[in-house]
Parts: sequence; C-alpha cells; structure tokens
Amino acid sequence: MPGSVPEGAPDSVPDLYCPPHLRDDPALAHEVNDRLVDWAAETGIYPGRLDRVRATDFGRLMMLAHPGTDDPERLLAAARCALAEWATDDYYCDDETTGAGPALLGAHLGLAYTATDPSHPPARHAPEVAQGLRADPVRVALRSSFEHLARYADPTQTARLRHEIAVLFVGYGQEGSWRTSGRMPAVWEYLAHRQINSFMPCIALVDVVDGYRLGPAEYDDPRVRRAVTMAATASTLVNDLYSLAKEQDSGGVEFSLPTVIAAEEGCSLGEAVERSAAVHDELVHTFEREAAALAATGSPELRRFLAGVWAWLGGNREWHRGSARYAAPGS
Repeated sequence: MPGSVPEGAPDSVPDLYCPPHLRDDPALAHEVNDRLVDWAAETGIYPGRLDRVRATDFGRLMMLAHPGTDDPERLLAAARCALAEWATDDYYCDDETTGAGPALLGAHLGLAYTATDPSHPPARHAPEVAQGLRADPVRVALRSSFEHLARYADPTQTARLRHEIAVLFVGYGQEGSWRTSGRMPAVWEYLAHRQINSFMPCIALVDVVDGYRLGPAEYDDPRVRRAVTMAATASTLVNDLYSLAKEQDSGGVEFSLPTVIAAEEGCSLGEAVERSAAVHDELVHTFEREAAALAATGSPELRRFLAGVWAWLGGNREWHRGSARYAAPGS
C-alpha cells in the first residue's frame, strides 16, 4: 500500500489470490491516458485538477485490464465510461467543494442517469432539459462517453451498461444513507452493497472492448450473473484494501470492508484487513471454479468473456498496486 499509514492501519496489502496481469505496454497506456485527459478537459470535469487525473493513470488500468485489444480507441471508449462513473462518485458523493452532499445525492444521480438514457419531455420543456444536461460537467461526460461507446457497442450492449450504471447509482445512494444516518453497516449488508457499488460497469464492457458480442441470454443467465458479480465484488474489495491508507488519513468516516469488519468484530484494523483478504480470495476461488464449469458448456463467446473477466481481475489488481489515486497524502 503506497504512502504513509495511520496508526492502527496495516503497512501493506496482504498477498491476494488473483491472476497475474497478462501484459504491460507503457506506450499504449500512455497513449490512452493522454487522450483521456484531453477528453476530460473537453467535458469540463476536474477543472484545475487534470494533473491528478493524469497521475491516476486510467489509461494504464484499461491497458492492463483489457489485454484482448491493442486498439487505443477501443480502450479509450472504456476509459471514458470509467472516468465518467468515477467523476459521478467524486462530484456527487465525496467532494463537498463540487456540491456533493447526501441531501442532494438522489437529485444529482437521477439527472445523471438521464445522460445515459435520454429523457423525452414534451416539446416545450425539451430546451430546458438539453440545457440542464449541458450545465453539469458530469452529465456532459456521461453523455459523451455513451456517444463514443456507440461506435463499438450494439444496442443490447449499451442497454446492459445502462443497467449496470443504474445499479451502481443505487449503491451510491445506499452509502449516502449511511453517511446521513451516521450508521456503520453490518458486514453482510456491506458485502451486499459491494456487489452493486462495484466495478461491474467496467467489467460489463469486456466483450465490447475486445470486439465481439456476448448475447443477452448468456450475459443474464443466473449462473453467469452469479460468477461475474462475485468477480466484480472481489475486484472492488481490492479497491477497499488499496485505498484504506488514504481514506483513514482523510479523518472522515469511510466505509470499506476492513473498517466494517473492525467495527462489528471488535478486532484491530490489521486483523480486519487479513479477514477482508480472505473474503476476496474466497470470491476469486469461487469465480475461477464456476467460470470453468460454465466455459465447458457455454458458447465460444461466453468462454472468451469469462477469460476476459479473469484477465480483468489481474489487470485491476496490478493497477491498484501503483495508482496515485490510492496514495495517502504526502506520499
């Protein structure tokens, strides 16, 4: 875990059961990252903070997590979607300087969703709706990301992503309710939350980025859904572990699996980190086992998709190990 660690926090993330990343192409990552920062400037998100966006290096995340293509434009399409989703979290949930606050969260998220699934108001109100979407940089970014994605995704793949984003926004609202009430969730409740507030919208684009199509019948098969959402939860617990030092250093109440376990079980934060790592490992082992069984009987597209999810897990873990986004202040 990069950076200084507050008292009581672990000084490193434990070894996690995770596949290795399959490639490391710094030139490709740099190309995607440069284009992404340029796009962020065009949309207006993170004004005055684009150096931090560049240092976070989402281009590297896309390069690592999607080894099935070396096309920078396809990787950029996924990167734009990811950054727009992160901006939604930063602007509406976390950063009070940009207007974030629990009382406004539902209103913000409702309008943000219309940028991905356009509303169709009566004619007299259409100009107002259009102006409202242009007035907020997060809405601009979400709409722009979907427009770019449409070059590569068919309507069913786009609808899939809209569904996953809607679920993600429910998760943002759930966390907002904990902040408003000052309540620490139970461990089981937090784990349910991490299934919906997860990297699932990113993972849903594996086939789009790689240039094929997994049909809705297989994507929505309950057995496939179970395996893939477990992988998404595990990948997000990686985020919990690598962001812990930074969040503990912020001084506010932050929700992560280690902090929830420590509160419920009365253990040290270091012990809670070890228990969180064990939860992660169980989920990854289960995905590996169930994905193998599904691949044995599924279509070639399903086998390719499940292999892509496995690769995504390895790339995601490698990116978290080095991203500046998760470094504690002063590191």
